[in-house]
Amino acid sequence: MAKDKKKKIQRPKALPPKGFRDYFGAEVVERNDMLREITAVYHRYGFDPLESSAVETVEALGKFLPDVDRPNEGVFAWQDEDDSWMALRYDLTAPLARVYAQNRNDLPSPYRRFAMGPVWRNEKPGPGRYRQFYQCDADTVGTASMAADAEICAMLSDTLEAVGIPRGDYIIRVNNRKVLNGVLEVAGLSGDDKEAERGIVLRAIDKLDRLGLDGVRALLGEGRKDASGDFTKGAGLSDEQADVVMGFMSAKRDTGAETCARLSELVQGSDIGAKGVAELEEIASLLDAQGYGSDRIDIDPSVVRGLGYYTGPVYEAELTFEILDEKGRKRQFGSVAGGGRYDDLVKRFTGQEVPATGVSIGVDRLLAALREKGRINSTAKGPVVVTVMDRDRMSDYQAMVAELRNAGIRAEVYLGNPKNFGNQLKYADIRESPVAVIEGGDEKDRGVVQIKDLALGARLAAEIETSEEWKAQPAQKEIARTDLVAEVKAMIARAAE
Repeated sequence: MAKDKKKKIQRPKALPPKGFRDYFGAEVVERNDMLREITAVYHRYGFDPLESSAVETVEALGKFLPDVDRPNEGVFAWQDEDDSWMALRYDLTAPLARVYAQNRNDLPSPYRRFAMGPVWRNEKPGPGRYRQFYQCDADTVGTASMAADAEICAMLSDTLEAVGIPRGDYIIRVNNRKVLNGVLEVAGLSGDDKEAERGIVLRAIDKLDRLGLDGVRALLGEGRKDASGDFTKGAGLSDEQADVVMGFMSAKRDTGAETCARLSELVQGSDIGAKGVAELEEIASLLDAQGYGSDRIDIDPSVVRGLGYYTGPVYEAELTFEILDEKGRKRQFGSVAGGGRYDDLVKRFTGQEVPATGVSIGVDRLLAALREKGRINSTAKGPVVVTVMDRDRMSDYQAMVAELRNAGIRAEVYLGNPKNFGNQLKYADIRESPVAVIEGGDEKDRGVVQIKDLALGARLAAEIETSEEWKAQPAQKEIARTDLVAEVKAMIARAAE
């Protein structure tokens, strides 16, 4: 009788889920450094931190996901054992509405908060487009004053400059949903029966930077066929209706005052439109009083923002410098942050209107922009590595590490197999260590150690096999054991310079 063949073990594939990725040391450090700079500006403006749950009830999150018409589509959701539905948060604003509604009696009014962390969207992934990404938000809840919106725009400007985007390389564009609603009213697109058409119009305007005026015009009409042959159905507007919307998109003038004057002409007969123009004029006046000119923050009717919960002013930070795309073509970097006023979001929980406004920074996008500009501090090094020449003297090496750490120096003892000294140096090279410490038996007897500046010796590290060869390199020096901390600090400082 044939022996039963052993069943082959099906091992899991060591791959992340589709649309997700892992972040390693330098990337995490860069992100954390940038978040510290961002939140320092938020803190200076009087905002307090808030950490809310990454999981919310589907009911609390609502149906405001960008470009999605049906509730709950685009979120990662599951049914709990009590049959309730929960989901990973898709942004940091919807959870804030729930937190404020729940704790409003104990929070100051207005309530200023900032938050940062990952959000999740169950959307089709693509190159550079992931289902998990970081956001950093700041919001003011509980005031209808346009001063809150002007403050958010000013803070966003200060934040971009604080992290390394110089003035002239960005513009914060400001619009008002009320103005757009007024234009739609004038175009005959108000009322519940026109909701579908309005949604298509909003999405078309939001694609102006990608499709241009002709592409948007096509989406306002019968539709548009792209280069691949795919057809996108349009809003079906008449030529007269489309003319009104296109007039709104081309209303930008040289100054904010001239732009507002043109918008007033377009919304004549619409009370909501006139109110929106007045709010834009007030924001422009407040920013001008603080010294934020149109070179930093500008009134621009082309800004729509994708989220359906915006009710008034909306803003978007765009980086204006050029980069090369994957095909070597020049293009502007584009948007890295956006936000606006959402006076109805808390009302879902309380039944009472609670005015609110805020901004969200796309952390990964902003990091990518800083890399393009060469503004990321990539000089951060790994720990000082204390090599092991004699495994029986591990306590001596641990004592060195303790001294370095107590002095605020990042340090570690090599914990691999110490038999091959060259491997220890290769390890230090991989770790991007600034300094290696070497103490053999001879050095121990003489009360000295060898320290090596690895920034100078990295090129040769892979070729060195013995400690004698390593000592012969000019970047290495012998010092008194008692001077270890002071000399290592000095060597790290020189490398940083």
